[in-house]
Amino acid sequence: MADRLENVRGWARRRRPAGIRVRVTATAVAIVGTASVLAAFVMVAFVGRSLTAQAADQATVRAEQIADGGVRDGRTIVVADPGEQFVQVLRGTTVVASSANVAGLPPLAVPGPESTVRFRIPTVAGPFIAASAVTVGVDGPRTVVVGLNVDDIDDARHVVALALLIGVPLLLVVVGVVTWWMVGRTLRPVEDMREEVERISSTELDRRVPTPSRDDEVGRLARTMNRMLDRLQRAQERQRRFISDASHELRSPVAAIRQHAEVAAEHPDSTNLRELADVVLAEDARLQGLVEDLLVLARLDEHARPARFDEVDLDDVVLAEAARLRGTTSLAVDTQGVSSARILGQRKDLERLVRNLTDNATHHARARIWLGVGTSNGHVALTVDDDGPGIATGDRERVLERFVRLDGARDRATGGSGLGLSIVREVALAHEGAVALGRSPQGGLRAEVRFPAK
Repeated sequence: MADRLENVRGWARRRRPAGIRVRVTATAVAIVGTASVLAAFVMVAFVGRSLTAQAADQATVRAEQIADGGVRDGRTIVVADPGEQFVQVLRGTTVVASSANVAGLPPLAVPGPESTVRFRIPTVAGPFIAASAVTVGVDGPRTVVVGLNVDDIDDARHVVALALLIGVPLLLVVVGVVTWWMVGRTLRPVEDMREEVERISSTELDRRVPTPSRDDEVGRLARTMNRMLDRLQRAQERQRRFISDASHELRSPVAAIRQHAEVAAEHPDSTNLRELADVVLAEDARLQGLVEDLLVLARLDEHARPARFDEVDLDDVVLAEAARLRGTTSLAVDTQGVSSARILGQRKDLERLVRNLTDNATHHARARIWLGVGTSNGHVALTVDDDGPGIATGDRERVLERFVRLDGARDRATGGSGLGLSIVREVALAHEGAVALGRSPQGGLRAEVRFPAK
């Protein structure tokens, strides 16, 4: 029953008029309707003018023929169809000859040379159009006026207007139906995508929207949404893995502190307070460092870049770190490759990046590490080399992930939490930089970070 109800709701949603569909259809009908009405007026006017001009030409030709043949006064001029045309011959304003259908009538119309006049005759139905021609007789010039009935022209205009009056609404209906169908067919994949996205929850990010086969805007939208869902799924998996790993890492020092405290509470006589304090302080320091790393990563994950970066002399940061290393380790620190370089960034984050790189190098170096800073091709390159065992090619990208320890660094006492290099990568990305791990010329690992030069 529930499935049937859901099917009915889905059918109703698909059948429900969409706002875009209605607007596009209404716009198409309005535009086509306006254009059709204007075209109809133009067409009716064109038909009327064309037929009227044709009738005027016929009247002019007939008048010229009669004038060329000569006309005697008092003559009755024979016309083929008395209901369709008439002839009057004028001397001045006096009728001296005419056709039988206008005999005895005063001058009906006297158009000027090369012009026509439209008028009506009381004794004959229908409007007429008259044209004139001039002939010269022995007793002076005469004007031959020929009129043609143009009632058929009005009938033709009415027929054209009636046809347009019926055809334009039919055309609009066809345009509306076709547009409605085409827009609905075009938007159907969008509606399917909307319904699928509505079903996707935080626990079902593996679902994807249907992708049309055609390579158009809708198809590209579907593929873009699927790529977005891929990124969300990866981000969620990364977040879950991060939370799981962080919980595991935090549990270890907490459990160690609790274990030693419980042993001390159960056996106070056999407990060495100094040893207990050393264990608690060591685990607390590890816990504090882990929490600080997690807070840094959480802040970097927010991508909350400040409104403006400060100018930072990267060589000063590297030289300060070299001075610290010389005072805290027995390793030789070579800074001959450090040259002046300035970038835009957050000095605190850049100091942490350099610290994490050098800490990683000191954990694996045998006797010496090399620090370098240089500028080339619009980029500033920071390099940290060591003479240790290096990292296998297949592990160089994986070691930049969070909580990843290689086999030689699984001991938490010496290998750290597995967040150092991942913090380096996040800080570099926040500064529009990139991290690359490779083989050092000295045989160990080379960590290189490239930043845009100021």
